[in-house]
Amino acid sequence: MPHLLPDSGPQRTIAASNFVYTVGSGLYLTAGVLYFTQAVRLPAAQVGLGLGIAGALALAAGIAVGHLADRRGARGVYAATLVVQALATAGFMLADSFWPFVIAVCAATAAKGAGLAARSPIIRHHGGDRPQEFRAYLRAVTNIGISLGAVLAGWAVQVGTHSAYQLLVIGNAIAFAASAAIVLRLRPVEPEPALHGPRWIALRDRPYLALTLLDGIMAIQFKVLTVAVPLWLIAATTAPHWLISGTMLMNTVVVVTCQMRASRSIDTPVAGALSYRRSGFAFLLACVLISLSAGIPAWAAATLLLAGVTVHTIGELWHSAAGFEISFALAPQQATGQYLGVFGLGAGLAEAVGPALLIALCVTWGRPGWYVVGALFALTGLTAPLVVRWTEHRRHGRQPQPESAHKRVAA
Repeated sequence: MPHLLPDSGPQRTIAASNFVYTVGSGLYLTAGVLYFTQAVRLPAAQVGLGLGIAGALALAAGIAVGHLADRRGARGVYAATLVVQALATAGFMLADSFWPFVIAVCAATAAKGAGLAARSPIIRHHGGDRPQEFRAYLRAVTNIGISLGAVLAGWAVQVGTHSAYQLLVIGNAIAFAASAAIVLRLRPVEPEPALHGPRWIALRDRPYLALTLLDGIMAIQFKVLTVAVPLWLIAATTAPHWLISGTMLMNTVVVVTCQMRASRSIDTPVAGALSYRRSGFAFLLACVLISLSAGIPAWAAATLLLAGVTVHTIGELWHSAAGFEISFALAPQQATGQYLGVFGLGAGLAEAVGPALLIALCVTWGRPGWYVVGALFALTGLTAPLVVRWTEHRRHGRQPQPESAHKRVAA
């Protein structure tokens, strides 16, 4: 079992901030859409459109603010994104029609994407010799926080009154503000010297962009358990409906207890590439097992679904560990925020296209669609080692130099 608390003071501060933040996120993820549809009474189609607009805006914000964190210092920039999230979330209380809703949710979602990029230099600076392992620890903390937030949000959903939903929004905003206050206890992270050459180097790094795309395709797997499995279980199997919550609980427990352990052996880009490959085949096997749960007795369907979700969760551990290693190890230290902002584009695109893709293939098409999705994951995993080799070849052949060093050589 991993230690409950990190060894160093700064890491404990970051973990505490992350925990408070994710409790707030759990409140919103569980009942945020219901607040706008049930309490504010916006049509579901308008809510979906607004969330889509916000998601697109967040993609650009992550790169820009990540670069700002590299150049101006990550602690202050990250705390500012948390404050913006708190204010924007509080603004949900005033969102009584479509356009105020769009403005508030765009500000909150863009600040969330920007914050993930701005936090990356902080993790690299305070994460010790292996910031990837500390990032894995934070993922375990994230799952605990979101689970607790989801339990608290369940009260608001059960009560169902306008006041209950408003308390949920207020609690969310307070959590983000408290997270910012905790972050400010850290010492400032001095910006690294800028790299010589073009400003937006991450957007010119074609191998890294290719890895971002591959990770984005693989990140569609996060929607399998939250979108495809629940709809498949209800529409195509005789398994009891409570199993939806059971599979999510099992996934959360495994991630919390095993993510750090799964990440320890993934300590080089090559190991990360092989972990991508393993995860791709795990997702393929999981998709096959889940697809076979249709049209059979309830006990057999439940058994296959649990087996499929277990295998999928193992693949999720490998995929996350690979992403932590690849994204940090292949990003120049002087441009961590910018590079991690670019890497976040993959997950953002998966968030945007994943649900519709999985519904069309796995639910509408049925069993053959599960095989197509599984094959997509397996092929993506097989491609990863080739792209990592390309990336490392380019990296060793052309090491970027900080501006200050370049000037000294020129002098």
